[in-house]
Amino acid sequence: MTALKVFSKKEKGKIEAKPESKEKAAPKTASRVLGQIIRPHITEKATNLAAKNQYVFVVQPRAHKGGVARSIEKMYGVNVEQVRMVNVHAKEMLLGRTKGIKKGYKKAIVKVKEGQKIDILPT
Repeated sequence: MTALKVFSKKEKGKIEAKPESKEKAAPKTASRVLGQIIRPHITEKATNLAAKNQYVFVVQPRAHKGGVARSIEKMYGVNVEQVRMVNVHAKEMLLGRTKGIKKGYKKAIVKVKEGQKIDILPT
């Protein structure tokens, strides 16, 4: 058995911390990279953009262009040329006398290399 060490009032604040490990931080996991994409955004405008090799996705609010491009390349196996980000702000909605708020979201418009295609809608 080990004996318990009793600290005096002066020593209580001076408890030694464990030495930090010299290992590097863990690399980004697939779920962390792919977690930036929430779902494809299917609208009439997004369907028209698909003819121009541009696809629209709803992404996490803190997502950035580089992360979105990497996750699309990993998920769909295509080469991303350009990513444009759009913040859609929350809107006040009325339903009779009741007021409500339609939540805002962030979307990414992704342009893929000519000749490549992403199958979002099952045909």
